[in-house]
Amino acid sequence: QVQLVESGGGLVQPGGSLRLSCVASGLTFEQYPMTWYRQVPGKEREMVASITSFGGNYPSYEDSVTGRFTISRDNSKNTVYLQMNNLRPEDTAVYYCNSNQRFAWGQGTQVFVSS
Repeated sequence: QVQLVESGGGLVQPGGSLRLSCVASGLTFEQYPMTWYRQVPGKEREMVASITSFGGNYPSYEDSVTGRFTISRDNSKNTVYLQMNNLRPEDTAVYYCNSNQRFAWGQGTQVFVSS
């Protein structure tokens, strides 16, 4: 059974940075593209950043985070990261990871950007 565990969220001031981590277990991690999503109450979950698999590690980003967020992965640790810089209040959300939404969602990690 695949398990996804997100961590690294917290309260940060506008302009600040956070690094999120997602550890995956129960799968051959390197075979799967991974995506970070975020969700705010009352809205649908949206894609934030994705990274391809099999060593290509090609990233893609939602427009509003391009240039501020960086997705990366460490296949030896079954972990995908999201480095978030220059955070804005509108980045406030619960952040989740998944692979094409094929697995059960983890608990997510809350990011709160406020002065």
